[in-house]
Amino acid sequence: MSTARSTTPISPRVAKFLEQPHPMLIDGAWVPAATGATREVINPATGGVLTRVAEGNPQDADRAVSAARNAFEKELWRGLDAETRGRILWRIADLIEANIDELAEIESLDSGMLFREARHFHVAQSARAFRYFAGCADKIFGRANHISAGPAKFHAYTILEPVGVAALILPWNAPIMMAAWKLAPALSAGCSCVVKPASETPLTALRLGELMVEAGVPSGVVNIVMGAGTGAALAAHPDVDKVSFTGSTEVGRDIVHAATGNMKKLSLELGGKSPVIVFDDADLDLAIAGVSQLIFSNAGQVCVAGSRIYVQKKAYDTVVNGVAALAAKLKLGEGINPETDMGPVISAKQQKHVLGLIESGLSEGAELVTGGKRYGDSGFFVTPTVLGNANNSMRIVQEEIFGPVLAAVPFEDPEEVIRWANDTRYGLAASVWTSDVRRAHSVARRLRAGGVGINSHGMFDYSMPHGGYKESGWGREHGSEGLGAYLEVKSVYTLT
Repeated sequence: MSTARSTTPISPRVAKFLEQPHPMLIDGAWVPAATGATREVINPATGGVLTRVAEGNPQDADRAVSAARNAFEKELWRGLDAETRGRILWRIADLIEANIDELAEIESLDSGMLFREARHFHVAQSARAFRYFAGCADKIFGRANHISAGPAKFHAYTILEPVGVAALILPWNAPIMMAAWKLAPALSAGCSCVVKPASETPLTALRLGELMVEAGVPSGVVNIVMGAGTGAALAAHPDVDKVSFTGSTEVGRDIVHAATGNMKKLSLELGGKSPVIVFDDADLDLAIAGVSQLIFSNAGQVCVAGSRIYVQKKAYDTVVNGVAALAAKLKLGEGINPETDMGPVISAKQQKHVLGLIESGLSEGAELVTGGKRYGDSGFFVTPTVLGNANNSMRIVQEEIFGPVLAAVPFEDPEEVIRWANDTRYGLAASVWTSDVRRAHSVARRLRAGGVGINSHGMFDYSMPHGGYKESGWGREHGSEGLGAYLEVKSVYTLT
């Protein structure tokens, strides 16, 4: 098995970044772990070591929270006027764009995603997040009201204030974009933050930290810690006022239990098992292309991935065979290689998980249309897979796979397919594909999901709330709802 850092040439700038030490950012300084420990960061496309980073522990989490609390109490950030905070956030966006190629290359090496996908979507959207919430910073308003209590008259008003210290715990599938999704509204609201990147993919968060220091974020306002146990320590820490977590439902439950000590506020974007319903009157070419994109992008490691597709019987063979044909043409390899169409899954553990679920589907009676195996002898690749003639009782239809695996279920009755689509513990995203406008909106209303696409899937915009029903999470990111998650509301009554 290859242990190369990369089989594709790396730019000199990124090579230099990988060679340098990678400590943690605490109170404006780049510091080693309290124990001096480090850990390897692996390129999932080769299995080789990219670099080493500081490996912190709960003691380091406590240091970071103390720094954030001190910055908050001294009003180093929330005490700045809103326009100044907005300008700094805008400057962060400018610096992200000025370093977009470097950030995209680091993200591709660290997570396995395609360079072009990282550059044109993940990193570009990260800059957009900071710009959007930069514009919100001076538009955080309360409201006024004149009320009566018997003969007394009151002028009453509300004040919106930052919630305090926010712990932002990131997933490994979209590291820099998830950092931006959380940091931008938290900072716009005036919070101080502790960021905990996923152990598998810490590198773009660290580079983003450097850019934030360069942009003028005061010391202690943004801290970055890594290491096993640091996330749990942040969730339980009595000086953390708010946790925003993106990841698995199982870990989300642990965070809920840990947060009860001081009843901290939680935002949770958790697992998904998003249904895609294709009616036989849909534009099938559009549906085939869309379905393929939304399950094979980032090797299927997308929270809203449409991993189960319900196709009306008249169109079933056309759609399933069309998706399988596109899957079979995808070229697998390192994400930074411009000829690659799909990269690896994140780790050997994830590869084993995905292959195990494929085997369970076959043992339960699903048909292997294409893929279904490991690819190559280095890295953590799974061939893009389509499993046909599945049914709702199968694990591949009920469980989140988080890999390039599509389970296809034929249907005939429109009422029955809505029941099947909602028959899941998740409710993050869904989509309906049809040329019938009335049907499209009727089905969209009945699907139990936080986001529904009509002839599209997995769309988001920073002006629109994003989040899930049921076990897909609590709260929303983006828009006024996402900003509000980092604010407290205070009512003030003045006797007149």
